[in-house]
Amino acid sequence: MQKRIFLTGTALAALSLVAPAVMAQADVFKIGLILPMTGQQATTGRQIEAAAKLYMAQNGDMIAGKKVQLIVKDDTSIPDVTKRMAQELVVNEKVNVLAGMGITPSALATAAIATQSKTPLVVMAAATSSITQASPYVVRTSFTLPQASVALADWAPKNGIKKVVTLVSDYGPGIDAEKFFKERLTFNGGQVTESLRVPLRNPDFAPFLQKVRDLKPDALFVFVPSGAGTAVMKQFLERGMDKAGIKLIGTGDVTDDDLLNDMGDGALGVVTSHHYSAAHPSAMNKKFVEAFKKANNNLRPNFMAVGGYDGMRVIYEALKATKGQGGGDALLAAMKGQIFESPRGPMFIDAQTRDVVQNIYLRKVERKDGQLYNIEFDVIKDVKDPGKAK
Repeated sequence: MQKRIFLTGTALAALSLVAPAVMAQADVFKIGLILPMTGQQATTGRQIEAAAKLYMAQNGDMIAGKKVQLIVKDDTSIPDVTKRMAQELVVNEKVNVLAGMGITPSALATAAIATQSKTPLVVMAAATSSITQASPYVVRTSFTLPQASVALADWAPKNGIKKVVTLVSDYGPGIDAEKFFKERLTFNGGQVTESLRVPLRNPDFAPFLQKVRDLKPDALFVFVPSGAGTAVMKQFLERGMDKAGIKLIGTGDVTDDDLLNDMGDGALGVVTSHHYSAAHPSAMNKKFVEAFKKANNNLRPNFMAVGGYDGMRVIYEALKATKGQGGGDALLAAMKGQIFESPRGPMFIDAQTRDVVQNIYLRKVERKDGQLYNIEFDVIKDVKDPGKAK
């Protein structure tokens, strides 16, 4: 009898230890943020992590009775690593949301896991149009390359640019940029005389740029992933292509705010189209830039940062709307259709496509307050992804 009482007491004691742990688990809302923190795309990871942490610092980590926990993993932008980390986060950590995705192959590698586990996947960086079609649980807060490319193809022919060579990184976003720029430029009476593709890993732009110089187009249209623009700009100038009368135009990845000052005066006058500039003149953006720089040793936020910041906003608002109940499907439903003011300007998540609808700005590199910035001079409002508009 005494033995039985002892066992019962022991079991109760064990339960009393387990119960708070179970309750504690239930009261935590986990976001698994998978990013390239090292390697070729490290600037992407650094920017998104900093923005996510800033959003949490500004908005608190207790939402709808849940303690929000950010679990950051470095996938070094290798898709197999991304996939393994996503599986571990879902199975072992039991995350409520997956997020990040520095490049398209990482997002595509994770899509099936999001679907199988019914876990929303908030894509904060990757920009190939098709990503949102890879899983019904993908929601995007970054941009798509067709959004950015089409705007520039409308601008170019009106500004004396008729013959263009395209130079893109040879993977999903680059192929999107090439395709949609070429289609729209041709429609507008221009001509793409050559389409060049550079390997994504360890690219050497020199032989491609030499070919461009020989072809003598009016302009070179460039897409490279965030972080690679400096190398393109350096080699473009070293080959005297600007002096040969060839203009450099491209999507905003090329004149990335994070690296723009390092490019020097050779970048002055370069026209790009994109959804965010640190020089965007809204009051909200001025506050965002100031807070971001203060929290990150004067680092200037780029378009990756705004994708991370707005991604956290979408997650937080979905958590508030569901009060932490209903699992992944309820969260996903609460993410669809969100409309809000972002540091980039007005944006919303299209409920049908789960993709971002936003303004696209035409910008020119100018010097302001002693630094180089992408200064906006025109805007195309409420741009849906042209890759899905058909």
